[in-house]
Amino acid sequence: MLLLILLIPVIEIYLFIKIGSQIGAITTILLIFTTAIVGVYYAKYEGLNTLKSGFIQLRKNQTPTYEVISGAAIAFAALLLILPGFATDVLGFFLIFPVSRKFILNRFIKNFNYKAEQKNNFVEGEFKDIEDDDDKKI
Repeated sequence: MLLLILLIPVIEIYLFIKIGSQIGAITTILLIFTTAIVGVYYAKYEGLNTLKSGFIQLRKNQTPTYEVISGAAIAFAALLLILPGFATDVLGFFLIFPVSRKFILNRFIKNFNYKAEQKNNFVEGEFKDIEDDDDKKI
């Protein structure tokens, strides 16, 4: 995790230098602001759609589990899009679009369920000894 925290800024700086040298500094800065504005606007749009879908699930007396997880993913995607950088923007856009978000979340949920199944291979509970000393007296 620490390696990831250190590696992301290095990747972003590398991409700033490479892309900036190809398209120019001003264009690079405008591109960063444009992706942030468009991404946050689209995140708002998708967030409202997810909220609407969640209310529909509640009206049907169903738990909106996917909608809650999807809403958290959209909020995280908006944060990634606000951060300046091209790698974070790409990941943010993958989480914003419904098709790729569903694919990513299904893989995450499948992996999480597999780990949960491996850990919980026991049954918790209390027991009572049915042979008490009081029952033996006749």
